Amino acid sequence: RFISKIEEVLNDWKLIGISSGKPLEKGVYTTGAWEEKSDEISFADFKFSVTHHYLVQEPSDREGKEEHVEDALPLPMQDLLCMNNDFPPRAHCLVRWYGLREFVVIAPAPNNDAVLSESKCNLLLSSVSIALGNTGCQVPLFVQIHHKWRRMYVGECQGPGVRTDFEMVHLRKVPSQYTHLSGLLDIFKSKIGCPLTPLPPVSMAIRLTYVLQDWQQYFWPQQPPDIDALVGGEVGGLEFGKLPFGACEDPISELHLATTWPHLTEGIIVDNDVYSDLDPIQAPQWSVRVRKADNPQCLLGDFLNEFFKLCRRKESTDEILGRSAFEEDGKEVADITHALSKLTEPAPVPIHKLSVTNMVHSAKKKIRKHRGVDESPLNNEVLNTILLFLFPDAADKLTEGLESRTSTSAGSNPPENEDYNLFSQFKSAPSDSLTYKLALCLCMINFYHGGVKGVAHLWQEFVLEMRYRWENNYLIPGLANGPPDLRCCLLHQKLQMLNCCIERKKARDEGKRGNTSDRSPGGSSGDAGKGAEHSGDNPKETDKEKEVGKSWESWSDSEEEFFECLSDTEDLKGNGQENGKKGGAKEGSKEPANFKPEGRLHPHGRLTLLHPGEPLYIPITQEPAPMTEDLLEEQSEVLAKLGTSAEGAHLRARMQSACLLSDMESFKAANPGCCLEDFVRWYSPRDYIEEEVVDEKGNVVIKGELSARMKIPSNMWVEAWETAKPVPARRQKRLFDDTREAEKVLHYLAVQKPADLARHLLPCIIHAAVLKVKEEEALEDISSVKKIIKQIISHSSKVLRFPNPEDKKLEEIIAQVMSVEAIIARARSLKAKFGVEKCENEEEKEDLQRFVNCLLEQPEVPVLGAGRGPAGSVIHKLFVNAQRVSAMPPLEEELRRSGPSDERRPNLGSMSDFPLPTGREVILRTTVPRPAPYSKPLPQRMYSVLTKEDFRLAGAFSADTTFF
Repeated sequence: RFISKIEEVLNDWKLIGISSGKPLEKGVYTTGAWEEKSDEISFADFKFSVTHHYLVQEPSDREGKEEHVEDALPLPMQDLLCMNNDFPPRAHCLVRWYGLREFVVIAPAPNNDAVLSESKCNLLLSSVSIALGNTGCQVPLFVQIHHKWRRMYVGECQGPGVRTDFEMVHLRKVPSQYTHLSGLLDIFKSKIGCPLTPLPPVSMAIRLTYVLQDWQQYFWPQQPPDIDALVGGEVGGLEFGKLPFGACEDPISELHLATTWPHLTEGIIVDNDVYSDLDPIQAPQWSVRVRKADNPQCLLGDFLNEFFKLCRRKESTDEILGRSAFEEDGKEVADITHALSKLTEPAPVPIHKLSVTNMVHSAKKKIRKHRGVDESPLNNEVLNTILLFLFPDAADKLTEGLESRTSTSAGSNPPENEDYNLFSQFKSAPSDSLTYKLALCLCMINFYHGGVKGVAHLWQEFVLEMRYRWENNYLIPGLANGPPDLRCCLLHQKLQMLNCCIERKKARDEGKRGNTSDRSPGGSSGDAGKGAEHSGDNPKETDKEKEVGKSWESWSDSEEEFFECLSDTEDLKGNGQENGKKGGAKEGSKEPANFKPEGRLHPHGRLTLLHPGEPLYIPITQEPAPMTEDLLEEQSEVLAKLGTSAEGAHLRARMQSACLLSDMESFKAANPGCCLEDFVRWYSPRDYIEEEVVDEKGNVVIKGELSARMKIPSNMWVEAWETAKPVPARRQKRLFDDTREAEKVLHYLAVQKPADLARHLLPCIIHAAVLKVKEEEALEDISSVKKIIKQIISHSSKVLRFPNPEDKKLEEIIAQVMSVEAIIARARSLKAKFGVEKCENEEEKEDLQRFVNCLLEQPEVPVLGAGRGPAGSVIHKLFVNAQRVSAMPPLEEELRRSGPSDERRPNLGSMSDFPLPTGREVILRTTVPRPAPYSKPLPQRMYSVLTKEDFRLAGAFSADTTFF
């Protein structure tokens, strides 16, 4: 049954019959693609896996080959003698030992025991032999025996009247007579047992491998940042705002030099236990491979990983730093239940007029109260350095200087290049913005200055600084003007939102200072009336607002302020009804006489009012409220939830028309005596249709009317127009309640845990890492790295675009960045070792540079000119220096034997430039008739490898089976 199963598999894979293919080209085993397919078969209840390994080749033109010789040798036997692919750098061990292009291996399935007993081995071999005979398969079949780690295979290959047996010896200790060529030749000849007296010559290929592990004369060029200096507060060693880069240890651990004699005939060279001709310098072929350190520790990778770990922390800032740092200040209360009583207490909230440095440490005092005196996570020098880096305008907190400076820094036009615009792909923040700098500082602090505690501390200082700026009308530097940029991360949008609030508040405060005089005579009586009206409606509210108002300096200037921030409870509807009652009745007749036009921007130029015929003035209107993406989402959810009922639709229209109402009120104030048509002509010209008509006198006049949608009964626009009072923008209820929005933002910032913060800022850190890697790669110019960086960018832009990306995907991005960093570090290490920069000759320098780049990308690189080329001479020097270092006797010994040291000196000179080879590989080949003199001459091959740990012989011996 077992045999029939093997035959079935061979049939399925179409491995029966004559194998055809072209002779192998040089190096095809390394450059070509290898594939494998597997299946499982069982012997009784013992499972085996069958695997077919083969080199993918273009299908050869079968027709031309049909006339090939009747008794041609099977391909695998021809491959045994082919010399084009000896010692392939990357291949299955059987390919290296036997030079085969395809073979099938039967091995115990992964979780089964090894085949150890001899009788089982023989049973398997005989089964294989019968299966090969029955199917006429010419592909060699191997059986894996003994423990997996020993890589012991026996097998056979059958052809018409010929058979090759593959045998193997594997020993821990090598018998001394087999450590050199002459001993190996003896085995080979005795194994062939050739009946001919003058034996056909044996061809040999020899490779000796030397390992260089000692780079003592080359210190690793990376300077690790001086952490003591950093802690001392000199941040010169590693600037804030710059990510570190490079490996902390040498990323190249060993260099392997293989010296090869590809074609030697027996008798040309002597290599026995006494003397050897094999001098590596004389070898015709040299090739080099480097062994890379596994996961070398790299600075950028460490930074990213540590920052990423923050995302998984659960603690809040308060838990990390002890009780809330804001507690005694009464500005922020950890326990929300006391919020109301806090508000109604008469005690005013002290707002300190401070410079950054005094103000900055308010959090620190609180922290110290709760913990030991000097336990605050960040020391003052580091903290001050960071705060000055984040807020360069804080150096001189003089108001005039500050205001002029912030306005310029905030409005500077960003550079237009693709690297700068990465932020929109990554949803991070521009690389010159405050958010980006903050991310870098937090990353740095997390790594060097107290981990998560340092992060929590800096964040608290940051939030305090934001509140201070809001209360004192200082714009936040490093943010673009205008509404929040939805392409950036949410935290950046929140800071932009806060800046918008500060700008509005500042403009309002300045406007009030300037306008108190010109506002009072015209508006005072009306305002007083309105004030009474409101306090009548809702006396409690006004009192409370006054109470709060007193505590905020900016509010206490005048009572009028309260009309700007009416509470939300008095919504548009209420407003409208009163207006309808009072204003609606007298709109046509008395109003024009009643009030002076207010809040005019400039005349329209072309349009005049339809009835009085006066020029139409464009009013000063309120700007619509800026929104961050979470607010937009909330709003759209609310609108969606209103449903499709008539009432829902009406409510939705009300919510969406707040801006329209405000504009109508401004328009009425600027243009006394206007009507809805005037407003529509200015606001939505398409809704005012004009046509030429002939009047009674026969003149052509232009007559205009509102569009159909404006004439729908109880239309939103008409309703809004009727409810709108003539109120200039500055006295309307604010569309954008900056006070409330700013408080919302400040609260949002204050409740962020370090983990939330890390999640918000991770895109910025990845953005910074990509820019850093790009900058470092530009110095090295490695094509493979350019490709990987492109992949990282496209991968990141897919992952980071969505909120809360999966940890696994983020880890993949970080791993990709780390791999690039390791490649660049290896390139630098190799450049330093091969002295690329020191090379005088331009041509040689280019050769070396090319050689170093190949070493990074290929498993094994041939050295041009072997030991005499530019790279060869560098490698030779490396080995000579390493040998000298290992040969130097320790100092004490030298002093002790200062007398005889002169006699010992000549010995140093006679020492070889190279150490003993760590690996010796020999391939012996010949073609002889076996087992009788009159048999067909067939290929015989034996491969031997000798390393410190073990000794292996792998032989393929062919015999003619026609008469035997």
